[in-house]
Amino acid sequence: MEAIEGVVQRYAWGSPTAIPELLGTDADGGPQAELWFGAHPSAPGRVGPRTLTELVAADPEGALGRPVLERFGARLPFLLKVLAAAQPLSLQAHPSASRAAAGFAAENAAGVPLDAPHRRYRDADHKPELLCALSPFDALCGFRPIEATVTLLDHLGLSGHPAFAPAAAGDLGATVALLLSAAARDREEMAAAIADAAAGADSPEAAWAHRIAVTHPGDPGVGVALLLNLVRLEPGEAIFLPSGNLHAYLEGVGVEIMASSDNVLRGGLTPKHVDVAELLAVLDVVPGPPPVVHPRRDGPFTRYDAPVEEFALALVDVSAAPATVPGGLPRLVLCLEGETALQTGDDELCLRRGAAAWVPASDGALSLSGAGRAVVASTP
Repeated sequence: MEAIEGVVQRYAWGSPTAIPELLGTDADGGPQAELWFGAHPSAPGRVGPRTLTELVAADPEGALGRPVLERFGARLPFLLKVLAAAQPLSLQAHPSASRAAAGFAAENAAGVPLDAPHRRYRDADHKPELLCALSPFDALCGFRPIEATVTLLDHLGLSGHPAFAPAAAGDLGATVALLLSAAARDREEMAAAIADAAAGADSPEAAWAHRIAVTHPGDPGVGVALLLNLVRLEPGEAIFLPSGNLHAYLEGVGVEIMASSDNVLRGGLTPKHVDVAELLAVLDVVPGPPPVVHPRRDGPFTRYDAPVEEFALALVDVSAAPATVPGGLPRLVLCLEGETALQTGDDELCLRRGAAAWVPASDGALSLSGAGRAVVASTP
């Protein structure tokens, strides 16, 4: 068991204050969007002089445990993040495991550099993800039921706009394709029409549509945003996003856990590379309710169950009672409030707010106590 230092990612949409406040460091005025704790090769955490990637490679069975090693190979299958959004993220979806493997192999064969801006697949893995809110958190995720979308378009006076005609007929895939593939002049006209309509309407959906349209003028993603469920998560609430789910985080701070992948297919609301054809190929256009996760209380743990093999997430309130996490599996612990004392065998480590620890499978059972709250990431 050792302390692990996360890696800050400075994407433009990030909050300049939320992650520094968690870490107890001074803000430098620049955006700090994500704090990564994991072994993904693009930004591995540091454990002493080595990266977590190097530690896992040096002793895969000791780090991961035999079951995880046999299932996923010599790599940590999950990535833990703190996400701090001050502005909307890109409109995006993630590929299935089979599509990611095929796309990664194809781009490698074509000689596309891993760090090329137009690269679509940066690894061979899918990226299902779960986000648990630490503050009020707004997100767009999954397609809203058709009837509710028609009602919203009527409310905005946009139901007669030709760009939304397929949606009114129930064809969401055709609507997304029409919006994202429109000529530049048509995109600008449509985005301006949405901005004007949303400015005069009174609803959370309208308020966000107007904000997006102002932030990303002329971007057709604002039209697609009107087709998606708007979700407000309160602290402790969560959503799970499977492969193909079209989403955009809007604002707030949360803990995010995902399969250890960086494969993102974008459709708009971003200066980064957009690949409409590939996004449409992976998209799940079946409408439905927001993908909210209902947490399960288990003593001092609040568990967030997800239908995946790569990760499991729990919040633990050690102020309420001591807690124990089984051994034989890899674990990351991040202190969110107060202090959390960790013990494995004779080893002890105290985490204060913003500090994290790597606990390999070989360390056995992990005890947590103290006066605080922490998040525990592991495999199921």
